[in-house]
Parts: sequence; structure tokens; C-alpha cells
Amino acid sequence: MVSVWGADPVFLDKDSETAQDWKALQCYLQSEGLSFDPELNAPKQFSSGFGNLNYQIIVNGSLSVLRRPPMGKIPPGANDMKREHHILSKLWKEFPLAPKSFHYCPDHSILGNHFLIMEYRKGNTISGHLPEEVALIKDAPVKITELLIDILVDLHNVDAETVGLGDFGKPEGFLERAVKGWKKRLFLGSDDSPPNIAIEVVNWLEKNQVKDGLPTLLHNDFKLDNILLDPKDLTPIAVVDWDMGSRGDPLFDLGTLLSYWVEPDDPKAMQIIEQMPTSCLSFPKRKDVIRMYSEKSGRDTSDIRFYRVLAQFKLAVVFLQINAQYKRGTTKDPRFGRFEEYLEDMFVFAHDIASSRVE
Repeated sequence: MVSVWGADPVFLDKDSETAQDWKALQCYLQSEGLSFDPELNAPKQFSSGFGNLNYQIIVNGSLSVLRRPPMGKIPPGANDMKREHHILSKLWKEFPLAPKSFHYCPDHSILGNHFLIMEYRKGNTISGHLPEEVALIKDAPVKITELLIDILVDLHNVDAETVGLGDFGKPEGFLERAVKGWKKRLFLGSDDSPPNIAIEVVNWLEKNQVKDGLPTLLHNDFKLDNILLDPKDLTPIAVVDWDMGSRGDPLFDLGTLLSYWVEPDDPKAMQIIEQMPTSCLSFPKRKDVIRMYSEKSGRDTSDIRFYRVLAQFKLAVVFLQINAQYKRGTTKDPRFGRFEEYLEDMFVFAHDIASSRVE
């Protein structure tokens, strides 16, 4: 399905939806003092996203969003609804673009995994292609780039203590743990048989480890299609998908944004991810994004190559996990099945960044 800019959200059709036990949810929410009637207002699964499952539901008469991990076995630390709820139940106080999460259920017996329910924010997203209406806006690519950088800098300027997240996460040793964690997921997602090129990237990361910068709050999956925008003027409405949020080196968020920042000359393995429309010739280049972030934040970006390699490696592992879900049959979404032939080349691209063959 293709969303139309300015139109209502697009939902999966019933045949493509991942079914949930809505009656069980109704009984549970009633026990928690919350009203939910799936027969009166049938839940709908949002069509966007490759990770968590998102449903529009009505709770206490208000539009809300239920988020839960994908079906089946989940890698350790992935799709962490408890973490996301912890962040979103507090961050909105100082960072208005964070939707407020108002309920978390740790009980896996209700829907087969834990889940959260948060407020609904209505807005549009831009993914791999720039909508025609947006392309007509003067200097739209530059405006979108500046918007992303401004949001990221604002997030990194939030005082974690002020919002009650001062003891959140383990910022000390963040980068070293990130390398170890994504290496572990690489082996889990490949049944202990990762491509040799992926191992070479891991070896480079381990040999070129940098020291952690002063910690800030992190989104850890910051990209354009995780920003809800007002279709009239591109005003940001919300930043979503916080299940990997943490505290740590802010340049890791910048590296993540750059990992999605596909340029026209990048290989097919990068073009196919279609997370942002930056392969359009009029978008600033990755080097420009780095410069803009450095100027607006005042942070030193001289070691950005390490962060870029780590983030690109992480992205390749994420798509490896997506492909594993599809092969296991835990999702019927046909989008999940089109990445297998490009997985190794995603690791090649990370290796090219490490080898300075890619800007």
C-alpha cells in the first residue's frame, strides 16, 4: 500500500495483519480500569515500520496506539517495550515531540509478549520517496535536513535529571557494549554463520574503538520516517519508536541518521532500504549533515567514521533479523522477504566506510 501525503494513516488489510487476542486485551484493560471494546471499534494495524507491531485502538474513548514486539522469538534486548514506556512516560515533560506512554503491561500471557499503550499523534511520515506535494516546497530537502538536525540537537540538550531519567541506562562503556551487543545479534540472526565480511567489520570496530563522549539521552533509531510531520507546513508533530532509547554518546545518534542517509551513488543494497528520500540529488550530502550537526551542537565530530561504521553494521544486522523473521514465518508481511539477496552487500558497505572508500 502507498500512503498519500496529507491523507489519513494507511493500515494493513485484514489478510496481512498480524492478529492479536483482542478479547484478552479487553478483559485485561478492564481489570486495570481502562475501557476498550474491539467490537465497537475494531483495532487497525498501521502499515508502516519493520520492527514492532503498531495498532490504532480506542482506550477510554480516545485514539491510542498499542505497541508490541513482533511475533516469535526476540533477540535479547530488542523491541524493548518496558524501556520505551520508561522513556515516554517521562520525556514528554521537557521534549514535547515525545508522545506520552500511559500504560505498560509486563504480562506475556495477554498478547504473547509485553506491550505499551501511548497517546496517538496524527501526522504524516516521509520514507523512501519525497511526496510530490513536499517536493514543490521551496528548498524542501534542505528544510527537512535542518529540521532533523534541530530535533536531534534539541534531544541531546535535554537534561536527563530534569525529566527523571538521570539514572537511566548505563552510559559508561556505551560504545564498547554496543559493539559487543550487535556482534552477538549478528551471530543470533545468522544462526552462527555470518558472512565473512561482517566479521571483518566487527574486527575493525574492535580495533578502532573510541572513547565515549559525554552522555546524553539517545533515540538510537533516529531517521526521517520516525518523525511525524504536519503535512501543511512540515512542522514536526512527534518523534516515535523509542524502544532502543538509552543514554550514551550522542554521536551514535548522528551515526544512525547517517546510516539511513542514502546518496545517489550508493549501491543497490542501500537504495533498497528506502527509509529516507535522500538519494534525491537536491538533498545535502552526509558530509554536510555532519558539518551541520557539529555547528549546531558544538560537538567534535572528528571521530565520526567509527560511529558511522558501527551504525552501518547495526543497520545490516537489523535487516538480517528482519529476514530471519520472514524465513521463520513469524510475519506474513511481504516487505520482509525482499532483503535476503542484499544482506551481504549491506555489510560490504559498512566495510567500505571503514576502509575510507565511501564518504
